Amino acid sequence: MRTLRTLCLLFIALSYTACVTLNETGQQKLILTSTEQENQMGEEGYAEVLQNAKVIKPNPLYSVLQDVGSRIAKQANQPDFKWEYNLIEEDQLNAWCMPGGKIAVYTGIIPFMKNEAGMAAVIGHEVAHATLRHSGQRISQQMGLSAVLGVISGGLQNAQNHDQIMALLGAGSTVGLMLPYGRKHETEADLIGLKYMAKAGYDPQEAVAFWQRFAEVTKGNTPPEFLSTHPGAGTRVKDLQSNMGEAKALYKAAPQKYGSGRELSLPKQTKGGK
Repeated sequence: MRTLRTLCLLFIALSYTACVTLNETGQQKLILTSTEQENQMGEEGYAEVLQNAKVIKPNPLYSVLQDVGSRIAKQANQPDFKWEYNLIEEDQLNAWCMPGGKIAVYTGIIPFMKNEAGMAAVIGHEVAHATLRHSGQRISQQMGLSAVLGVISGGLQNAQNHDQIMALLGAGSTVGLMLPYGRKHETEADLIGLKYMAKAGYDPQEAVAFWQRFAEVTKGNTPPEFLSTHPGAGTRVKDLQSNMGEAKALYKAAPQKYGSGRELSLPKQTKGGK
C-alpha cells in the first residue's frame, strides 16, 4: 500500500512539473516530452515518409505551397521550428504536420482547396497542430516516457510500436483510443488555424467554403462522428462560422491581403492520381 501511495505521489508531482502553458490558448497541458524530443521524432518520421512516397518536384503548385506555408508559419511565430512543405502524389484527401513543422500535402486534396485561401485553411490547421504540440500531448497520454525515449534513441524504422508512433506524430492511421480527445485537438487546430490564415491575409470565409466542398465529396463515406477522431464536416463548418467575427477582424487588420489568392491546378502528370 505504501508503495502504491508513493507511486501516486510521484505521478502527481511529475504531472504538476510537466504541465506546459500553451501560448496560443493559455491552457495548461500535461506534456512529458520536450519540444526537442518531439521535433527529433518529427524529423525522423518525416524523412521516413518522404523516402517511401512519390514527392513532387518543384513546380508552380509547389511554389504556391511554399508561399502559403511561409506566410502561415510567420504567424505561428515558432523560430525554433524548421518548417518544411512537400507535395506527395497520392489520391488521399489528406494533409498532415509532424512536430517541428514538417508538413505534407497529398495531391488528392488539392481540388477541394480550390485556391490559395483554401490551402491556407488546411495549412493553418496543420501548423496549429504543431504549435499546440498535439503530438506531444497524445504521446504523453498514450505512451510511457520510457517507450518514447526508446523510439528516439532507436529510430522509427525498427521501433516495436512503429505504426502507433507514426499515428501519434500525425501521419499514421487512426489509433482507436481516446476518440473525443482527438476530436478536441482537431477543433482547436481548426480555430487556431483560422486565425493564422486571417492574420496571414487570406479570406477566412474560404475555410468554411473548403469544408463545405469537403463535406460534399465525403458524404456517406465517413464513419459516424462519435466513432471518428475528427469532427464531422458539418460540425467544423458551424464551429468556424461561430468564430468568424474574430477572424474577419484579424483579416481586416492584416497588413497585406491576398483574398482567395491564386487558383490551384495540379500538374498534368498528377491529374487523376496517375
